[in-house]
Amino acid sequence: MSAVVISGTGLYTPPNSISNDELVESFNAWVERFNRENAAAIEAGTEVARQTSSVEFIVKASGIKSRYVMDKQGILDINRMKPYLPDRGNDEPSIQCEMATVACQQAMEQAGRKASDIDAVIIACSNLQRPYPAIAVEVQHALGIQGYAYDMNVACSSATFGLQAAASAVQSGAARAVLVVSPEICSGHLNFCDRDSHFIFGDACTAVVVERADQALRPDFEIVSTKLTTLFSNNIRNNFGFLNRCDDAGVGKPDKLFVQEGRKVFKEVVPLVSALIQQHLEENTMNTDQLRRMWLHQANLNMNLLISRKVLGRDATPEESPTILDTYANTSSAGSIIAFHQHRDGLKAGDIGIICSFGAGYSAGSVIVRKC
Repeated sequence: MSAVVISGTGLYTPPNSISNDELVESFNAWVERFNRENAAAIEAGTEVARQTSSVEFIVKASGIKSRYVMDKQGILDINRMKPYLPDRGNDEPSIQCEMATVACQQAMEQAGRKASDIDAVIIACSNLQRPYPAIAVEVQHALGIQGYAYDMNVACSSATFGLQAAASAVQSGAARAVLVVSPEICSGHLNFCDRDSHFIFGDACTAVVVERADQALRPDFEIVSTKLTTLFSNNIRNNFGFLNRCDDAGVGKPDKLFVQEGRKVFKEVVPLVSALIQQHLEENTMNTDQLRRMWLHQANLNMNLLISRKVLGRDATPEESPTILDTYANTSSAGSIIAFHQHRDGLKAGDIGIICSFGAGYSAGSVIVRKC
């Protein structure tokens, strides 16, 4: 079976950034107006008063300080509280396609590859703006790539599951090289009126070139092994879908956006992911002393600190477990790849690292890589 490498990565960062200060100012203005307009119902007990937020609360709860978004004005407008992303005609490129092509071109340039060298495109992300035709096929067409393309969704673990699928395709001979792309517009499914979650997500797109090691022009990291796991849970959920129109009673309900039981997620996912990483290393006759870097899913700083502590048996240094969520926030499946894209320098040939993502499902994916 052919060895497989990551030879290039790309990143699309939206032009707009929202600081915690800006987000809190807008949210609190909305809260004050809501409570004022619903004062009678709140007094009667038929409505619950909303609580204001604070920068300190957001940083303590998540470690997030700002986030990039596709539209800033609509999110901060208290009369709207959601991004404004105009509908496009069928003859225009989709928003996700535009994001993806930028990231893919960067990744291919880094790998020294052209469209004719790529045989497959996998769009692996949490949020797809339409069911069909597949965004992946649209991106394939936009880049002029032959072969095949498909969309996949395993929530925040989509990128690592996509890397596993790409590695398998290359090892089997189904493709010489595969693009794994994660165009996440998380702001589109976020409830900006919910104090406990309005600060969590940002938007971004990543791309990774996966190809045969013996044919790579610029091999960077060998994919040594992949390990995936899933466990059903309702603690992170989004009930939006095409069947919503079949029951008017559910239209506009909060569960049609991102909802989670944050404390339960923290308590259950940390041991799940820690055990996955440790088992994956053991299966490859490796120990944690060999682990030079962990590019973890960028959902919550406290969660990542605890996972790395459980894996290493001590606190990780910022170099061992780099963080990007302070400026990007949670970008779902793109997060661990952004961390990898921005923080993979400084390793020498033979050094071992792990790309790990985890999220709704529950799902978790671990990819052991070795510096070429």
